Amino acid sequence: METANNNLTMEFTITAGDFSTAGKAASEVKRILGQIGFPPAIIRRVAVATYEAEMNIVIHSFGGKITLFITPRKINILCEDNGPGIADIDLAMQEGFSTAPDKIRELGFGAGMGLPNIKRCSDEFKIYSEVGKGTKLEISIKLVE
Repeated sequence: METANNNLTMEFTITAGDFSTAGKAASEVKRILGQIGFPPAIIRRVAVATYEAEMNIVIHSFGGKITLFITPRKINILCEDNGPGIADIDLAMQEGFSTAPDKIRELGFGAGMGLPNIKRCSDEFKIYSEVGKGTKLEISIKLVE
């Protein structure tokens, strides 16, 4: 965690397939934002977006990272993975669509709500993906208008 000029940066490495630590980054973000004194509604939106992105990296990629940039005006969440990429982003954004294998669904994950939930929690949402290279999400949550 770094701080400079009232800005805070947090970076988390996410390990593919590691369900024993899945959700740890989102929990840590939630804890830190609470200690700083952010409003509960903002904390919830950031925690949900971070958790969903974290789970997507655990389930669908070969690993990646999540970086939060907190400024007095907004929280930016950058999620980058090394993975197979998304062939059809429009399809992946549809609620209920999932490429999660059966073994993941049997664990209770892979319902196809991750990307739609991230978008719903965001004020700004961008997704970039290239098949065979990975996926990048840029998420912004405004703190002031």
